Amino acid sequence: MITYLIIYGVATVLSLIATVLSIRLAPRIGAMDLPGMRKIHTVPTPRIGGLAILFSVITSVLFAMVINRVIRESFFRDFVQIGGLLCAAMFVLGVGLVDDIRGIRVRKKLVAEFAAAAALCAIGVRIESLAVPGLFQIDFGWTSWPITIFWIVGITNAINLIDGLDGLAAGISAITCAVVAVIALQAHHTTVAILMLTVLGGLTGFLFFNFNPAKVFLGDCGSLFLGFLLAGASVLSSTKTATAVGLALPVLAMGIPVFDVLFSIVRRTLERRSLFAPDCRHIHHRLMEMGLRQKHIVLVLYGVTAVSAALGTFMMVTRDVGTLAVFLCVLLLLGLFLRIVGVFRFKGIPEAVRHMVKLSNERNKVKGIFEEAQLQLREVRSARSWWRVIAETAERMGAVRLSIIHCDDGARQTLFSNPGSFQSDAAEAIHLTIPLPGRLVGSGLRAEIDVCTDGGLESLGKRLSLFGRLIDESIESLDRLEHGSQPWLPEDAQMLNIHAA
Repeated sequence: MITYLIIYGVATVLSLIATVLSIRLAPRIGAMDLPGMRKIHTVPTPRIGGLAILFSVITSVLFAMVINRVIRESFFRDFVQIGGLLCAAMFVLGVGLVDDIRGIRVRKKLVAEFAAAAALCAIGVRIESLAVPGLFQIDFGWTSWPITIFWIVGITNAINLIDGLDGLAAGISAITCAVVAVIALQAHHTTVAILMLTVLGGLTGFLFFNFNPAKVFLGDCGSLFLGFLLAGASVLSSTKTATAVGLALPVLAMGIPVFDVLFSIVRRTLERRSLFAPDCRHIHHRLMEMGLRQKHIVLVLYGVTAVSAALGTFMMVTRDVGTLAVFLCVLLLLGLFLRIVGVFRFKGIPEAVRHMVKLSNERNKVKGIFEEAQLQLREVRSARSWWRVIAETAERMGAVRLSIIHCDDGARQTLFSNPGSFQSDAAEAIHLTIPLPGRLVGSGLRAEIDVCTDGGLESLGKRLSLFGRLIDESIESLDRLEHGSQPWLPEDAQMLNIHAA
């Protein structure tokens, strides 16, 4: 125990020193977080605190290996998995560092995270089974790869997204480190326990400068590094315990960021927004709207995390159904807390789901009409047959009126027209003029269409988009068919003045 305390103390001291150095380095390399619309801080702040934590972790692990033979042998025995975890976490940190300095698209960061997680799976760090003794055991087989990858990437981004207030992500990560260290110690997994103690020490030193008012931020390099390391360490500890507790307890410790991410995904899906779109509706934003100050919000979330983790430790002494009951009860309490805060509101969900289903059905219907018209247009051999397909398709897509017009020096001449067969009310339609594409534009030809607005503007936009694409794909081939290399000319109007039957 004395050895563990010494290692923790060394990591804390090293982190204090490294954090001061990172604060001085940040302005020189352009790693400053500037105030903005979605930012709470009001002054430029260094955001490479992850480098300080990395330095303290690596140095403290080496120190532990030097002072204790048992620890050294444990690390050599688990060198491939522990070394692989640290290398993968450092790779993710490097990606985050580039993002902090220059900026990277979210999708590119995700690709890097998936690649690092897959590399970790390749060296044997996988969730291969899940068991509650006396109740059930599930062996995942080949599915252990995707399960592990999504677990690691999910936890990594959960920690990244919760990093919105001074000290919040670092404090929750510190509590989670303590939980994983306890699990590892119980399973006699010395290397994971030492690794988590060094991370805990690094976070302790870092929090001296990161707690409100923060003098330095974790940055993406720090939050991604911590999330990846915690996710990987929890997988390693679960392989030793061979029970669900090894994963369930870290889930409860990280319940706030995990639930926050899940609810964000559901909320953005229901709102038909990109999953990567930023917003100000995370849990800390909701608490701020309730009137709490930043420091108080962080302390409240620390408390919820600590209580959740403490209650979750009862899973380590329960058996059978009791283990599952403890887990579900703590999850229920976390969900109740988030419901009270207002992170996720159940009111309006049925209506939103019905609207999504309606839009999906409409999109599928319009897409089917479009694809059917595509096949029909491949068979046309004349302007008459082309117009018939176009007119019928326009009607099925909700058109009120459709005409092909030739304009030359202010004179208008209708080449194709179908104003009579549509039954909708023109007063409820939007008028749109579409110049015909390619070389036909120069001939002054254009399509004029009135489209019914039934179903809303979103549905209308999809219909117009597909109809315009239909014309784009068909009209030039028709032009070559009718006139060889020459475009339609005004004198051809008499021949082309065709009305749909």
